[in-house]
Amino acid sequence: MLQILFSIGGFSLRSYGVVVALAIIIGLGVAYHLASSEKEYRQHLLDLVVYAVIGAIIGARLWQVFFYEWGYYSLHPAEILMIWHGGMAIQGALVGAFIVGWIYTRKHRLDFWKMADIAAPGIILGQGIGRIACFLNGDAFGSPTKLGFGLVYPAGTPAYATYGSQPLWPAEVWEGQWDMVVFALIIILARWRKWPKGSLFLTYIVLYSLGRFGLEFLRGDGARYLFNWTSAQWSSVGMIVIALISTAVLSLPRSIAKA
Repeated sequence: MLQILFSIGGFSLRSYGVVVALAIIIGLGVAYHLASSEKEYRQHLLDLVVYAVIGAIIGARLWQVFFYEWGYYSLHPAEILMIWHGGMAIQGALVGAFIVGWIYTRKHRLDFWKMADIAAPGIILGQGIGRIACFLNGDAFGSPTKLGFGLVYPAGTPAYATYGSQPLWPAEVWEGQWDMVVFALIIILARWRKWPKGSLFLTYIVLYSLGRFGLEFLRGDGARYLFNWTSAQWSSVGMIVIALISTAVLSLPRSIAKA
């Protein structure tokens, strides 16, 4: 784990911000490459990413506040806007970016689902790289393995503050690896055949959510609710249901879907 890359005077460059920035740039590069045959959509990608990142930050913070840590922030509302204190939830980032993407494509008269299919591989690749940031920062950590092996986080990390030097499940590492598997599957599907619009994006949502749901059983940084599930697990179930319904609606004949 390496939270701070280097410090100059009072300025410290944190690994988390650097890796997240790289994840966005690499994800955009992948989407830009995949849109090479869709020039109309390609020319909108850079502008869309700028707005989507803003929407993702807002969505990630609100999701963290209201679904993960409302008990704390309801007592400290002034800290809600302090995104440098506390966390941000990736699922909220996806929702925020989704909403911004829908608004942007409507405004510019683009097919939202076509743009979503173009962006899907870059998004999940960016998520996988982003989990490296979590690992370096010592957050999104697992629960104690109680088996004598696992990741041991150093003092000063959120994981150490919670569990000390106990070995923990490498939940964030495995999630990053799962994201890479999903990225590879989406690329293979995209090159295998032409799919109905929205299929690649919705497949990504389902696969990512399935992996997230399973790995949440190993996480040790969140409260648990009904069925001993975390907020992220309930969010994952909701995203899967919405994705499946969207797939069904998009597969309907156009005349029926419009009706």
